[in-house]
Amino acid sequence: MSRIVLFNKPYGVVCQFSRDGLHPTLADYIAVPDIYPAGRLDTDSEGLLLLTDDGVLQHRITDPAHKLAKTYWVQVEGVANETALATLRRGVQLKDGLTLPAQARLMPEPEILWQRTPPVRERKAIPTSWIELSIREGKNRQVRRMTAAVGYPTLRLIRYAIGEWTLDNLPVGGWREDIV
Repeated sequence: MSRIVLFNKPYGVVCQFSRDGLHPTLADYIAVPDIYPAGRLDTDSEGLLLLTDDGVLQHRITDPAHKLAKTYWVQVEGVANETALATLRRGVQLKDGLTLPAQARLMPEPEILWQRTPPVRERKAIPTSWIELSIREGKNRQVRRMTAAVGYPTLRLIRYAIGEWTLDNLPVGGWREDIV
């Protein structure tokens, strides 16, 4: 039996337990010994982070060969059009290569959205929209680079799901433990 912790990482939290003196870390939220992140989220991204005490499970979650989908809610600057969404679905050419095809669709603002501190910067003259984007790889800052490449810079990035695990019923900064 393996332990897995689902954590709703707030904006500004570093995905490590050791303190750097500049940012809050996982140690400020989770007091469970001997667990380690299965992947990471950038400091300026929010949402689902999985932690486990099982190295094999950790590898299965993070290794693109296992094709575990990661679903993101992405607030972008502008109203994304079908051409941009189709490009995301085919794969986007980035400096480090072509991304795998993604699932992409416009979505309404998420109902379970929490206030972010600091708030997202928005410009009154430029509307924003939300894209649900599911990918099966994890290049550095991939989602942000993909939306920018199709003309819609990311303003807010929330990972909603990893495989079957989701943020449902998990408040920002909250965590729960499961046995797998």
